[in-house]
Parts: sequence; C-alpha cells; structure tokens
Amino acid sequence: MRRPFALLCLVWASSVAAQQTDAQIAAAAAQFGARPGIEGIDISPDGHTIAYLAPGPGPSTILVVQGLDGGQPRGVLRTDGNPERVRWCSFVSNERLICRVTVLVEGSNTLVPFSRPISIGLDGGDAKLLGERDSIYDTRVRQYDGGILDWLPGDGNAVLMVRDHVPQAEAGTRLARTADGLSVDRIDVRTLRARTVEPANRLAAGYITDGRGAVRIMQVSSVRGATGQMQPSVEFLYRPDGSREWRHFSTYDRMTREGEYPIAVDAELGVAYTLRKQDGRMALYRVRLDGSLASELVYANDRVDVDDVVRVAHGARVVGLTFADEARRVRYFDPGFEAMMEALGRALPNLPMLEVVGGSQDGNRLLVHGSSDTDSGRYFLFDRAAHQLNELLVDRPQLEQVPLAPVRPVSYSAPDGVEVPAYLTLPPGSDGRGLPAIVLPHGGPEARDIWGFDWLEQYFARLGYAVLQPNFRGSAGYGDAWLVENGFRGWRTSIGDVSAGARWLASQGIADPGRIAIVGWSYGGYAALQAGVTDPDLYRAIVAIAPVTDLEQLKTDAEHFTNAALVAEYVGSGPQVAEGSPARNAARIAAPVLLFHGDRDLNVGVIHSRRMSDALTGAGKRVELTVYPGLEHDLDDSQARTDMLARIGRFLRRELANQ
Repeated sequence: MRRPFALLCLVWASSVAAQQTDAQIAAAAAQFGARPGIEGIDISPDGHTIAYLAPGPGPSTILVVQGLDGGQPRGVLRTDGNPERVRWCSFVSNERLICRVTVLVEGSNTLVPFSRPISIGLDGGDAKLLGERDSIYDTRVRQYDGGILDWLPGDGNAVLMVRDHVPQAEAGTRLARTADGLSVDRIDVRTLRARTVEPANRLAAGYITDGRGAVRIMQVSSVRGATGQMQPSVEFLYRPDGSREWRHFSTYDRMTREGEYPIAVDAELGVAYTLRKQDGRMALYRVRLDGSLASELVYANDRVDVDDVVRVAHGARVVGLTFADEARRVRYFDPGFEAMMEALGRALPNLPMLEVVGGSQDGNRLLVHGSSDTDSGRYFLFDRAAHQLNELLVDRPQLEQVPLAPVRPVSYSAPDGVEVPAYLTLPPGSDGRGLPAIVLPHGGPEARDIWGFDWLEQYFARLGYAVLQPNFRGSAGYGDAWLVENGFRGWRTSIGDVSAGARWLASQGIADPGRIAIVGWSYGGYAALQAGVTDPDLYRAIVAIAPVTDLEQLKTDAEHFTNAALVAEYVGSGPQVAEGSPARNAARIAAPVLLFHGDRDLNVGVIHSRRMSDALTGAGKRVELTVYPGLEHDLDDSQARTDMLARIGRFLRRELANQ
C-alpha cells in the first residue's frame, strides 16, 4: 500500500515546478506556514510536569501545562500577540512558573518595547509581577524590568533577579524611591518579599552567578558621556573566592571581538568560562576566580568559532561546549554525560541533532529534543533510572506525512577564488538537473545557516525548486577573516558571494539559468534586493521579507536609542552607503519584486519596505507590497505566514515559468 504513495510523491515532486496548481501551492503554504506546535518547553523540578508555549489563533500564544503521568494538556495562559507576547515560561518550583511577557507601545515616531517577568501558578492563577511597579513619579522609563539571574535550584520558592530600579521625583514625602540602576535581589515568588543581594548600581549592566546564588561577575555599563551613548568596549569585574571586593576581570570590544567575554561560572571548579580569540576565531577558556585569573584553553576549532557552553538544567554544572561547522556540534567534558548522549544517538539514529533541553532537579528525568534536515524535531522524555525513552511531542505535526528534502553541505568559488560554504536542497525525487532555483541568503548579517530543518527552504523544495543557502562573507561563526567588515560595510563582498552562488547553480547544471529567483528575510531581504541592483540580469524574481532597504535610514532608525553611535559605526559612511541602499538604486532592478513586512517591526521598520515600494513604482518597475497589521519582525502568525507563502508560490510560478 505504501509504494504507490511514494511513487506518486516522486512524480509530483519532479513535475510540480512547472505544473503547480493554486490548490497545491495553498496546501503546501498551510503545511509549512503553520507556527511550530511547541516552543520554550521546560520540565518541573520533580520531573512529573512539563510546560510549553503553543500557537493560538493568529499571533496569540498559549501556555500549556501537562502532567507526564497520564495528565491531559491544559491551556492556562494566553497572550494575544498584539501588543502582548509571552516569550518563555520556566518552572521555579513544582507548583509555580515564571514567564516573560513583552509589549510594544507606540512612542513618539517609534515603537518602544517593554519586558516584564511574572510568577503564576500552574493553573494560570495568582499572577504576580516580579519587578518594581511603575509610577507616574518615575524619573525615567523602565523598559526592562528585571530578569532571572539564578533559579536557586533546591529552594523552590525564590530566585535571584536582576531588577531595574528607577528613582522617583515625588515631592513632599520621604516615601519616594531613590534607588537607581540594576540590583540583584532575592525574590520570594509567592509573597514577593525581596532581600537585596547587590544594591542598585547605575554602573552595572549585568551580572553572572555561579548557579548557586553567589554573584561572581558584573558587567559595567558601556553607556558613557553626556550623550548617553553605548560604547563598543565593555568592562567586566569579578569577585575573588571569599571576597566582596570587585576587581577588574576583562575588557571586551563588541565591534572587533578583542578581549575576553565571560559567559558562565562553574561553582564546583571555581572558574569562569570565557570566549577569547585564538588565531582569529573564538575559543573557550577557563579562568580561575581565586584571584590569580590563571587561564587555560578548553577548546579551539581551526575552522569555526566556539559559541556557547552547555548546561543540562538550572544551576547545573557546565558539561560541554557548542560550535557549528557544517552542522551544530557539542563537545562534552563529562565522560558519563557524553556516553549517555552517544547511547541516545544510537537509539535515535535518524535524529542526529540531539540536545538536552531540560531536566529534573535530581537529573534523572531529561527532556531531549532531536531533529534532522528531514525531521523538524520531536521531544522525548528520557528516564535514566528506568532506561526508558518515550516520545512526547512533535514540533510540526502537520508535516508528519510530508516527504522532506535532504540538505547537503556544498561550497563554490566566489569571484576572487574564495570558497563559500553553503547548503543545497533539492526537491524530493528530483534528478537535480535544470531546475528552477532559489538563492536564499540568511538574515543578520552576523548570523549563519546551519544544517537542519528550515521551513522556508523546505517549502520551496516541496514546490520543486532547488534551494541554495550561502554563508557569504559577513556571516558569523567562521572567525574574523570571514566576518570581514560586516555585511553592510562590506556589502560588495557579501552580495558578490551571494550572486556567485546563483551562477554556480547554473554552471553545475542544477539550475536553469533563466529561472533563478532570490528570496530573503531581514538582511537576507536586503541581500535579495541589493543583488537585484548589482546583477539585474541574473534573477527573474525577487522576494524580500522585512528587508533593510536604505542604510542611511537604518542609522536614522536608531537615533532615539542608546546604540545610535554603534549602529552608525557599524553601517559606516561615505559613497558606499548610498550605493549599497537598494531603495536609492531601484531603477537598476530589472526583476519584479514582492515585499512583505509587519507594521510593528522593531528590528527593521516598515518604512524600509514602503520606501522600496515607492522607489520601484516611481522607476516604473513591477512591485507588490503586503503589510501585515500588528505583526513584528518574525511575522509570528500562522495565517499571515500561510498567506505569504501562498503569494510567494504563485509569484514564483508565474515569473519562473518556462518560456
């Protein structure tokens, strides 16, 4: 019974690029446009309950709580997505959760983000705001109202919080608050009683604890001078063992990546784990906190950056590190933990991307997530004592019966001979010859694509397109030599690498040279449009989602924020700014353009797409702009994403049709 179905899938995949019907496009758009069914999952300290975020109607999000011993899932909290969004929830005890809720508020010619932590019961009731309450007498706006610094495993009733204190200007009373800056407070999540661990400090920008309640590192604010602008260089202080004195630990430059950047403290070893460059790439070091600051190299990779450390649960010791070459990798320090992960890998051979995403306090019950290029991911409960592994939930149940396309690491030559790493995805059942093709540059620009499941890439492959995802110069993770200046200052190099990928597809016979499109989101949308400027005859269609379109406007967007000077330096100045702005060079674009944007996008304002649309229209070019009301940069709405994918599918079918 299964062979005819498989054969049908192969036939559909091989011919669909030329024969896609509206119904086929709509069906694929609904399947791939649906938001993931599970986000931000966590397990209770006793290991018997899980909590996760699930999509609701439109942009809404639902907090779901489910017992693991036969209980049914229960929706206990819902945010509408406009303006409120719950970003994550995590157990503080077996009976309570802490969640972070964000809100975007209309300010003076800009959107202002606010973030608030709340504590709630497992039934969604007894909600308590953990930060300071706002007052009409506050002397400044409190956007960030604190974050969880240390979950204090084993306590169950309290956490250490970083809290932002705002002084009041209330005249005629001694009750006005005078504390100013970031403090560390021990908060009882039931009663809200607070005990100060570190007093409010205007110079503090953040703290790191050892996971057991001891504050060991402080980041000093980089906002300097009368202008109140952030500086590239940040300083870190530390407390030696047994001391309350703050001493200099390191200085780090965010623009050049020079210096030492602490990311975690291990209480058992008495060390800080830091990232520091070796041979132009980030390596992981251990630095002793006994006053000597003696350091040792933990791991360096000769191709890519180390990017993080691995902890299994709140307060647990550091057990490994992560980096990404062709795929994401983990190196474990703990032999027992490494042996366990190897055993899980043997039990789940088709899900090579395995990670522990949560664990009970005793470490016996672990939440494990596994995925691959052809499996969007699923969650398992691993009971170490019982040696049982049970599947719990699937990331995208709507794709369970949909054949997905394998993703293959490749490389190709840029115009100057440099080899550019990329990923190639061919439609299931395709012979990989003479296909319509899509170049899909990533966002960032200081991000990168990694081997695995990608819903945009898989949607296009489902419709019969070859998809190339280039990690062009300016991408993160490959060290300083690959970052070059960055994807905006060095746009000629970055965009040149992207378009070299399109030419490679044609030269290899994979793509029909007359049927190549380019699609991108955020910086990827910028790259798509700018590639249309620099190579107008290379692409038959351009799709840009939430794109940057004017580099000068990008600097203007930051004018009212403390990072304005950093953004201006990052983007640069001179002729390259105008020459690298597609909205100022719209007349050079030959291909028709499809634009999408949310009107509450804080990352890239909708003005960028509107300006691009106006410029293309004024130049007599074909352009269509779709603006989704109430949505942010990620367009986190299944209906909107489905609509967008369907529009893109019909657009590409029309523009890339055989002539």
